[in-house]
Amino acid sequence: MHYIDPHIHMVSRTTDDYERMAQAGCVAVTEPAFWAGYDRSSPQGFYDYFRLLTEYEPMRAAQFGIDHYCWICINPKEAEDVGFAREVIEIIPEFLDKSNVLGVGEIGLNKNSKNELAIFEEQLDLAVRHDRLVLVHTPHLEDKLKGTKIIIDAIKRDGRVEPGRVLIDHVEEHTAKLVLDEGFWAGMTLYPHTKCTPQRAADIIEQYGTERIWINSAGDWGPSDPLSVPKCRVEMKRRGHSLETIERISFDNPKTFLGQCPQFAVAS
Repeated sequence: MHYIDPHIHMVSRTTDDYERMAQAGCVAVTEPAFWAGYDRSSPQGFYDYFRLLTEYEPMRAAQFGIDHYCWICINPKEAEDVGFAREVIEIIPEFLDKSNVLGVGEIGLNKNSKNELAIFEEQLDLAVRHDRLVLVHTPHLEDKLKGTKIIIDAIKRDGRVEPGRVLIDHVEEHTAKLVLDEGFWAGMTLYPHTKCTPQRAADIIEQYGTERIWINSAGDWGPSDPLSVPKCRVEMKRRGHSLETIERISFDNPKTFLGQCPQFAVAS
């Protein structure tokens, strides 16, 4: 059974991970722009990173038959310096028409600050003006519910953004219903031991159903597992879920959402 990992930071993974993911059935990944493990010191650093996402990573993934797509933005962890962030935003339009770019993301909030919110709103405007999909990062741990509400209020306040073109990621038990009830897509980011594990993700799916929801591995700089999506599929199969339900969460739903962007062309 094929699957899509719609949120994984492959720049933090080895080439061996691509091979293991392909063996597990991965046919496509989408990689949101995010933190490099350190704060970049200049807009040029972001420019080079965007080139990495749009030029090098697609070639690395293609060696294993995996399609690589990405998202472009300045992430909320580096958005506190508004002047610096705006310099980065100025270079983003150059990359939005690249053949593997799906939209603007992962934008959102980290510490729920006013500066982060201002840069989130400016990048939301950028996505609207360029008719792009939006992928949103919600804060982790105790600030997640507050941050999710702030993000949803900001999107609704803008008034131009269709909820069906926005994926709000890192949902957990206390935010999934809020996101889904407002008409947004919801992403569950799976980690081996913290945040939303494959077992917790299966619980959420059983509680809220399979509409407008997907699973992804993050595969970032911390303790993470690039095989989280197939491991969640195994957990759902163990619980007796049908192959149709498992495929909907791990392939059909991300394909439906991402397919709103003409650049996304995964046919399997």
